[in-house]
Amino acid sequence: MLDLICAYENYLKKVKQASDNTVASYMRDIRQYAAWLRDTEDADVVDATQLNITGFLAHLDQEGRSSATKSREIASLKNFYSYLVTSGFLNENPAKDIKVEREEKKLPQILTNREIENLLAQPSSADSKGLRDKAMLEVMYATGIRVSELINLNLEDVNIQAAIIKCSSGKKVRLIPLYQDAVRALSAYLENARNVMLANPSEQALFVNMNGVRMSRQGFWKILKHYQAMAHIDKDITPHTLRHSFAVHLLENGADIGSVQELLGHSDISSTQMYTHMVDQHLKQVYARCHPKA
Repeated sequence: MLDLICAYENYLKKVKQASDNTVASYMRDIRQYAAWLRDTEDADVVDATQLNITGFLAHLDQEGRSSATKSREIASLKNFYSYLVTSGFLNENPAKDIKVEREEKKLPQILTNREIENLLAQPSSADSKGLRDKAMLEVMYATGIRVSELINLNLEDVNIQAAIIKCSSGKKVRLIPLYQDAVRALSAYLENARNVMLANPSEQALFVNMNGVRMSRQGFWKILKHYQAMAHIDKDITPHTLRHSFAVHLLENGADIGSVQELLGHSDISSTQMYTHMVDQHLKQVYARCHPKA
């Protein structure tokens, strides 16, 4: 069983050229499922039936997992079993007909323009840490990139003169412009802070932590939460909130959905269309609050 799972992981990396985050997510789901099969059903992934898989879903229910989590788990298993069928290890996919009843999807929270301005104003320019934090927040909001893309940026991915960054995710590469405040913040960090913070002068990571090595997802999450508290923003925000806010603010100010899709790096425009619903909802709230007869 372990060899098949490792073979699938290698297939995702070498053949599908999936991103590190996608591979990690798939493998986490599959290994959790395989461990449950072994411990609870005394079964192997190649012996599992549709009944075993529905039992696993029931187990997730008992653990209080959301329908979104269960849907992701089933998608992971369907892809895994599809690989086993294609590779000749199985004759049919036991997960192919299994569906998860979806809960009504909640629209993610976004920050208002005022909240964004307040958040970006919090880092101090008096020290290296503040210059770095200001640059990271400005780049995140200027580009709408994912936190994984932010921390994977290297020096060579930045062109200050052209005011663009090069963002790579899996096989996709996209060039994203920076507004002038982001360029200034990034320039200040590169000129006055980064070299002071480095543990190794040959380090290529654009953003480094206080130990002088590449910033981690957890490190950025803590930084964001720190400045959220300083800005007194009473919302449950995550690094992805800046990405959501970037998209909604562009659409509110007249950007076409195709351009937003390209900037976000969505392969399917349906992923981007969620933001049009958020804009519609926001306009309804403004109407209800401001129209004299509403």
